[in-house]
Amino acid sequence: MGLSTIGDNQVARRVEDEIFRSGRDLRGTGFRTLMFSALAVSVFILAVLIVQVVVDGWPTLSGRFGDFWSGTLRSRSSDDGLGISQGLKGSVWIAAFVAFFSFPIGVSAAIYLEEYAPRNWLTNTIDIAIRNLAGVPSVVYGLLGLFLFVKTLNGGQSALFAGGLTLAILVLPIIVITSAEAIRAVPSSLKQGAYGVGATQWDVIRTQVLPFAAPGILTGTLLSLSRAVGEAAPLILVGAITGRLAARDSSLIDQLGERFTAMPIIIVGWVRNSGADEGFGPAAGAAIVVLLALVIAMNSVAVLLRGYFEKKRG
Repeated sequence: MGLSTIGDNQVARRVEDEIFRSGRDLRGTGFRTLMFSALAVSVFILAVLIVQVVVDGWPTLSGRFGDFWSGTLRSRSSDDGLGISQGLKGSVWIAAFVAFFSFPIGVSAAIYLEEYAPRNWLTNTIDIAIRNLAGVPSVVYGLLGLFLFVKTLNGGQSALFAGGLTLAILVLPIIVITSAEAIRAVPSSLKQGAYGVGATQWDVIRTQVLPFAAPGILTGTLLSLSRAVGEAAPLILVGAITGRLAARDSSLIDQLGERFTAMPIIIVGWVRNSGADEGFGPAAGAAIVVLLALVIAMNSVAVLLRGYFEKKRG
């Protein structure tokens, strides 16, 4: 009788396990279906937006693509000199500022937090603060740049370096977070093996940690750079020009302290002016396509670099 009861209990437990496993599989299948549906809807909306932008900008892209690249800001859309060259120069300079200031500072901060800093309340507070700063709206960084770089450092005059430094600060928390995650993912066995053969802490970081974490660090940095290139609100607050910007004969270094514009600012200005001058609508669409192509190219570079360093690491 006892053996029969034990056997029945085992069968009951197996049945319960099968029921629980089946329910878990059903929940997993439902969750995957929900996530795939959300992804499909997102991709569809994005595709519709891209098609609409390309259709709007196609008359300008197909009719005067070369002149559009070399042209400058004009007050009328019918002007044959209308173009985006000044915006492209401003965006390239901004990208240079972001790469020059944010990359070394962000990666160095991540190395210190992950490899040198002790685990205590201070470092935990710093880590929480960095993650909170990554979620601050970009307009707040624009207000910071307006006060710190424009009014304090440049006497209230808008300047290219103010916009570049503002966006460098904006993406700095993101670079720190992505770099720290990449460094944290390095297997401890690599570091312990290097320590075992007598390597110093800096030797371990230089020869083991950074090469292994390089794909994640570069991907996060370039994605942050592409975000900075597409930001408009901070640049508007620090005084980027939305109207006509006169041609300048000054050197590149002197231009860092002068008025500037960028691709997002040009798009905002042309969309705003399209109500009074309909010709600015196709021009704005063409500028969006160019900016989108620039961002996609930067993201593609990130993917290629990640693949290269992963193969090298392997």
